[in-house]
Amino acid sequence: MKRTLAALLCVSALLSPAALAAGAPQVEAAAAVLMEKETGAVLCGQNPHDKREPASVTKVMTLLLVMEALDEGRIALTDPVSVSAHAAAMGGSQVYLKEGEQMSVEELIKAVAVVSGNDAAVALAEHLAGSEDAFVARMNEKAAQLGMTDTTFVNCTGLPAAGHLTSAYDIALMSRALILEHPGIRQYSTIWMDTIRGGAFQLANTNKLVRYFEGCTGLKTGSTDSALYCLSATAQREGMELIAVVLGAPTSAQRFDAAKALLTFGFANYTLADVRPDQAIPPVSVSLGVADTVQPVLEQGSRILVEKAQLNQLTTELRLADGVEAPVEAGQKLGELVVSAGGTQLQTIPLTADRAVARITVPGLFLRLLRTLFLSG
Repeated sequence: MKRTLAALLCVSALLSPAALAAGAPQVEAAAAVLMEKETGAVLCGQNPHDKREPASVTKVMTLLLVMEALDEGRIALTDPVSVSAHAAAMGGSQVYLKEGEQMSVEELIKAVAVVSGNDAAVALAEHLAGSEDAFVARMNEKAAQLGMTDTTFVNCTGLPAAGHLTSAYDIALMSRALILEHPGIRQYSTIWMDTIRGGAFQLANTNKLVRYFEGCTGLKTGSTDSALYCLSATAQREGMELIAVVLGAPTSAQRFDAAKALLTFGFANYTLADVRPDQAIPPVSVSLGVADTVQPVLEQGSRILVEKAQLNQLTTELRLADGVEAPVEAGQKLGELVVSAGGTQLQTIPLTADRAVARITVPGLFLRLLRTLFLSG
């Protein structure tokens, strides 16, 4: 099962394969992906789109929907959740919920994030959607929104079920959505030891990297006899957060070793660099507009992912339209900032209008003409 990551697919909208660092590690796993959170760039992948059982890494999506509901105010951490017979009957990893027991949303999140409680995951799913089936439909809807084309969810736990499949790449996508859009998950995914039920039930994180890998921020383990050992591991150093997904490792230790190797490779070879134009961005002239010019601005953040070896080679080039005709819409593309290193183009960042410029009316054009004549006289 040993495969060389460096020899396999390395894809990204932001980095060309030629720009990727050599020497990606070998890992003992059926599939793997290393992704940077902010840009979504994939640094390397091993069978990234192979459809495989994810085991409890499934719960990344469960937690994503729960955190969405929290952040949107549809549920609260203090809400009591009544445990159904269905939730209490879940096997595998559990916190031994009893039918009719009540537990807060926050304690159930801890149970899912820290010890991968299947019963807690189902209880949360039913609380949000009324039934596990309805919640799973939402999971698949969200997967489609995120572009997870390799994924079909059948349950919210990751317990073995026919057709319950995803890929390392898709897990990276949903992991990125969780940590990027809902950073509050870290207060649960970084717990090493805690308790629920007023201190009566001990929790110890199944993700050993939380304690033993510098900067670890989570995220989720999983294992079954058929899926083998799986992991979505996240870590942050020097302002950059990486996601390492490992599927189908033969042992628990090998999944953690694989994730550590991938994360260490990423932090050693890549960084986020702030890029700015070498000169002030000049305004673009507007014909037949209520204003004569419009100011271009960078459409997105100016941080890009680059190899550390390229940091001192970065150059930028402004490419702007000679002029535009009104009306101009706010956000309309006016040009681009081209970022290169060593003669190789790395990325283009769109430059867009900072505001709208309406088309001048005939009376307005007449008044402008009069003002021009008056001033020139």
